[in-house]
Amino acid sequence: MGSSSTFSLCSHPTVNFEFNGRKVGYGLQKSLSSSSSYCLIHISPISISSRRRKCVQLRRVTVRAASSSSTGSRRSMSTRRVYKESQAQTPALPVDRIVSFVVPAGAFVVISFVLWKLVEKILLPKPANTTSEESKSTQGLKWSIAAGTNLLPGFGAKIERESKLRLNDFAKELRSFSIVDMSGRNFGDEGLFFLAESLAYNQTAEEVNFAANGITADGLKAFDGILQSNIALKTLNLSGNAIGDEGAKCLCDILANNSGIQKLQLNSTGLGDEGAKAIGEMLKKNSTLRVLELNNNLIDYSGFSGLAGSLLENKTLQSLHLNGNYGGALGAAALAKGLESNKSLRELYLQGNSVGDEGVRALISGLSLRKGKLVLLDLANNSITARGAFHVAEYVKKSKSLLWLNLYMNDIKDEGAEKIAEALKENRSITNVDLGGNDIHAKGISAIAEVLKDNSVITSLELGYNPIGPEGAMALAEVLKFHGNVKDLMLGWCQIGAKGAEHFADMLKYNSTISTLDLRANGLRDEGAICLARSLKVVNESLMTLNLGFNEIRDEGAFSIAQALKANEDVRLTSLNLASNFLTKLGQTALTDARDHVFEMTEKELAVMF
Repeated sequence: MGSSSTFSLCSHPTVNFEFNGRKVGYGLQKSLSSSSSYCLIHISPISISSRRRKCVQLRRVTVRAASSSSTGSRRSMSTRRVYKESQAQTPALPVDRIVSFVVPAGAFVVISFVLWKLVEKILLPKPANTTSEESKSTQGLKWSIAAGTNLLPGFGAKIERESKLRLNDFAKELRSFSIVDMSGRNFGDEGLFFLAESLAYNQTAEEVNFAANGITADGLKAFDGILQSNIALKTLNLSGNAIGDEGAKCLCDILANNSGIQKLQLNSTGLGDEGAKAIGEMLKKNSTLRVLELNNNLIDYSGFSGLAGSLLENKTLQSLHLNGNYGGALGAAALAKGLESNKSLRELYLQGNSVGDEGVRALISGLSLRKGKLVLLDLANNSITARGAFHVAEYVKKSKSLLWLNLYMNDIKDEGAEKIAEALKENRSITNVDLGGNDIHAKGISAIAEVLKDNSVITSLELGYNPIGPEGAMALAEVLKFHGNVKDLMLGWCQIGAKGAEHFADMLKYNSTISTLDLRANGLRDEGAICLARSLKVVNESLMTLNLGFNEIRDEGAFSIAQALKANEDVRLTSLNLASNFLTKLGQTALTDARDHVFEMTEKELAVMF
């Protein structure tokens, strides 16, 4: 063969390499046993051509056994001798025989491995900068087990920069607008420290909403020195932040000498009795606060007592909101004591305090003795029965300032309704009456209806969630045909049915005052909707909002209402609610066409919901 390399394993083996006609030899310094087997490795040349291309090819590697006559004879004799000895006994394998077998094979493996690594290094291209790039890409990474934390350090800095930019935008809002709503931005205590500086000498923002932002008691320290100097801010809303009693104490220390804020909202802030007491002490010193909202907190009798004590000295607070707390009968009695000598308070919200009949009795006693004018009394959801309604009725008879009475979701029943009705016959100040959810039937509603014959002061009447039935609907509708001055009539969930709808449809043909009629969830069905549709064809100059949701109305009822709207060329209706009924695409399309027709004829928008 041309240029070749021959490797022969003999007693003194020599490795000969020939590259381009030049031989290089390497002799193994190990003698092998005469009984060893020998191998010949024939390796085809490794040609390197620098003129044509700079690449190296491995053309052929051949391994073949080398044999000779002498070695063949010696091997035959040895084999026969071993065979004969094995017939007699099985001797232990000599060490020199093991070595004579292992050494040549081991040398072959080692040299093959070295040659292969040499060829692999020459032939395979080296990846350019792989290791360096990988090390650079991983350099600076912060690895963590927590999700989302294996980020480049620049990423955290980017987030921080964006947060600061947002806070800067918020600060610009504070300096640019009089009413700023930043509720639910979750900027926390640190953000509040940043934004509070914008309020220090701000003369623009008058109403600021910081509700639901993760602010704690520590964050409120940001207002120290700020609210004392700011006289432009009139309303501060911190509702939905877990400031607790400690936060209330901190804020009260700051607001004690504030001369700007008139409305403070601390609803759902985790306030307890200690916080309420701190607010009470602040009210003794503060002379600018007009509205205080402490709804849905944890204030008990002790806290109510603290607030009541402040009412004896405070002469500016006009509206006190304590809905959803735990005052009970004792808390109501404590407030009554404070109200006796207070002349400034005009609105008292006590909804959901489990006041009960005894608490009402004590409260009404205190209100009856005071010289101040109360315009709003909210006693909703307080477990008041007919006995408690009697005390309320006595106060209603004497009051000449009360405008809004709320007894929603109590249990006064027909007896209590009759007591209230008797009081309303004498009262000429109350405009809004809410008796919803009191288990009042047709009898009690009839008593209320009789009041409307002579009373033209009541403009809003909520009677929803009372099972008045068709009879109660008829009693009320007959009076409202030509009497009263009711503008908003709410009768949702009153079980009036299609028959009751027929009575109200007849009433709407003559009534000229009702602008809002709520008949939700009364089981009107298509029959009731068709009855009401007939009245909509007649020109009605007052009705603007009609709510018929949850009434099992189908396409037939929708078609009737749509035709009525098209037929009335001077319809005043601006809102029609048919949500949560059983309308298909056909009924919805008919109502949509009617809405478009009304706009074309009158150029007035009619909002249709389905």
